[in-house]
Amino acid sequence: MGHNRVAIVGSGSVGATIAYAIMLRDVASEIMLVDVVPDIVRGQTLDLSDAQLVSDTKVRGGTNKEAGQCEIIVITAGAKQKPGESRTGLIDRNYKILQSVIGDMQPIRKDAKMIIVANPVDVLTHIARKLSGLPTNQVFGSGTFLDSSRLRVLLADKLQVSAPSIHAYVLGEHGDSQFIAWESATVAGKPLLSFPEIQQLDKEQVRKEIAGKAYEIIKLKGATYYGIGACVASLCEAIILNKRQVRPLSVYVDSLGTTLSVLAKIGSNGIEQLYDIPLAKEERAQLEESASGLREICSKYT
Repeated sequence: MGHNRVAIVGSGSVGATIAYAIMLRDVASEIMLVDVVPDIVRGQTLDLSDAQLVSDTKVRGGTNKEAGQCEIIVITAGAKQKPGESRTGLIDRNYKILQSVIGDMQPIRKDAKMIIVANPVDVLTHIARKLSGLPTNQVFGSGTFLDSSRLRVLLADKLQVSAPSIHAYVLGEHGDSQFIAWESATVAGKPLLSFPEIQQLDKEQVRKEIAGKAYEIIKLKGATYYGIGACVASLCEAIILNKRQVRPLSVYVDSLGTTLSVLAKIGSNGIEQLYDIPLAKEERAQLEESASGLREICSKYT
């Protein structure tokens, strides 16, 4: 294993769960935890070091400045979403946090990959790209990767096949305007819409259930972290091992003039290619609508 260092800025539940998931995958040589509260870093570092019986990954605390010199920089730092608060309601609070964190990292190493996890992820990824000065392909957000994972789990249950056997994606904004690309969804090369079990589904109800799952979890236990921890750990692994996986990630899309989730190939260079998948007419309209809303918000911060 080369010297692959992953910095995680923001060491609360989400940051620590990402660190733990990366440790269990044993792909990074070092994880550096950064937080404005030193005791949290110390506590999480001590706790995570107890997991070294199953991992060779070292965990230590660090500063924003040091984080800027890591190969991968994961930013989870942000104000917590309050029950019932929309993701866009968080923007102003999180913009200031991002400005401070990325400002302290400068100069950031030129080949660093920056993954934004804090919400609203599309807008914050858009802002981080400007603040960091890194090339577009090296700054991206977790986007609708987790939403797509939630969708596959739900559909797997309906079809009684494993979730990885289902190719179906949630695209657009990671938020209320996200949509499901039903037209291009398949199992065993067969269109998902040709299965009777899927034809009987209330598609809009499925979309709402997937989009609202985070709210449900927050209402019940205060925060979501296991799903996103697994997603971000797998993104770090794709970069470190140059896996070239195709994931729905929050990236800047030239043709739409904003940052939102489309299918992207991820490898050691970060985002290596974007894919334009077949969309039904109404899905294309939903993508445009999602992009239009995000363009409007992003324009205030650029």
